[in-house]
Amino acid sequence: GIVLGDAVGSTVACSANFEKGDSIVVLQPSSPLSYLTKYTLTINNQLRSKDGGKYIGQDVINLLTRMDSSSKFPALADTALLTLVQRQTFKYFWDYAHPVSGLARERTGSGELVTTGGSGFGLMALPVGVNRGFITRAEGIQRVQKVLTFLNTKATKYHGAFAHWLNGTTGVTIPFSNKDDGADLVETSYLMMGLITLRQYFNGVAADETALRSSIDSIVDGVEWSWFRKNGENQLYWHWSPNGAWQMNMAIQGWNEGLITFIMAASAKNNPIPKIVYDNGWARNGAIKNGKNFYGYPLPLGQDYGGPLFFCHYTFMGIDPRGLSDAYANYQTQMINHSKINWEYCKANPMAWFGYSADCWGLTASDIPNGYTASSPTNDQGVIAPTAALSSMPYTPEASLQALKFFYYTLGDKLWKEYGFIDAFSIHKNWYASSFLAIDQGPIIVMIENYRTGLLWQLFTSAPEVKSGLRSLGFSAPYL
Repeated sequence: GIVLGDAVGSTVACSANFEKGDSIVVLQPSSPLSYLTKYTLTINNQLRSKDGGKYIGQDVINLLTRMDSSSKFPALADTALLTLVQRQTFKYFWDYAHPVSGLARERTGSGELVTTGGSGFGLMALPVGVNRGFITRAEGIQRVQKVLTFLNTKATKYHGAFAHWLNGTTGVTIPFSNKDDGADLVETSYLMMGLITLRQYFNGVAADETALRSSIDSIVDGVEWSWFRKNGENQLYWHWSPNGAWQMNMAIQGWNEGLITFIMAASAKNNPIPKIVYDNGWARNGAIKNGKNFYGYPLPLGQDYGGPLFFCHYTFMGIDPRGLSDAYANYQTQMINHSKINWEYCKANPMAWFGYSADCWGLTASDIPNGYTASSPTNDQGVIAPTAALSSMPYTPEASLQALKFFYYTLGDKLWKEYGFIDAFSIHKNWYASSFLAIDQGPIIVMIENYRTGLLWQLFTSAPEVKSGLRSLGFSAPYL
């Protein structure tokens, strides 16, 4: 009458005892149940009362056992743990890079499909790899040369811009969607950020580094940023298709991950965008502002609760937010408070997801069971993405480090794999992604390094055209 079953439907052997005058049945499994495992307790009409009455109907109770809180790996010093995470995650871009182009595959299992933006993030990881001894400088140069050769000779360009996805062997565009089969200006800006970072890093006088810088300049200077104003509008447009032209008609407007696109367009050596495009297009003449408080933290920009955390990461892998401000916000405040709001939301856990805590937090775009979504406090699917908390380390160092330790030590047997941490997980749903994504792995390496040394911030913002572009848009910062 009472059956305990496991996740595959097998019956778990139990002994039964009675308490309180046989009014309570106590089941004791014959062997310990597994941690973080789903079980079902079924009560059916085979259950009889003392007088022979049948239990009416059938009830099924879903159970999830508790997590194993023991440490899965030996304890490391914090610095050693950070280096281990960077080294393991770096393998995604080094070992799993496409063999012909050297670019980053979109995700594990992508085969020929490589990603423009994720490749930009992977390129930014190369100086970390060299500085931390994961690879030699010569190896780094060889990889960059392979990428540059592919971008210059094979990759399809549209007015100098690249598509979201490419075939890693042929360079032909792989459509991202029906009408998105041409230029993707935001993805292009991530790639350009990575290339400029490399140009600033490989600054030696030897012939190979000199040639590398020249090749990078030819790609960066070839992007016709102002052309994407669509006949001179005070907007930048995200997409252009050789088949559908401007049919997608998506203006890049803030607040989201697209700030770097306006900075790159203002930094262009040839025909940069004027400030009015930034003010009217990106900032929407001030409508970008929020100004409300969440959990006691004022949020200068964007949607309520800040949105997914990748807004804090993608642009700011290269742009140093410390002391950065313009007419619309102090960006150091924006980054820190957005991250803290996300942390506070997960602590408060208004949706009552099992597993959320001060040590287990971070909502951003990631895989979810049977799909993909941009998780945030206003789109909470019960799924935590390690990249969210780890890439926020420059903004919330204590909370991010605690999350790292929880992910590694407590959940490491489920989360820690060949390329670092898996993309996402849900303790509540007992779901653990099998995937790794370039756009999630890259920020982990880069933002941890920015927390530790500020290396990528220093490199990218040292570029003369980037400084000029920021100033032209009205930004001020100590490094300007």
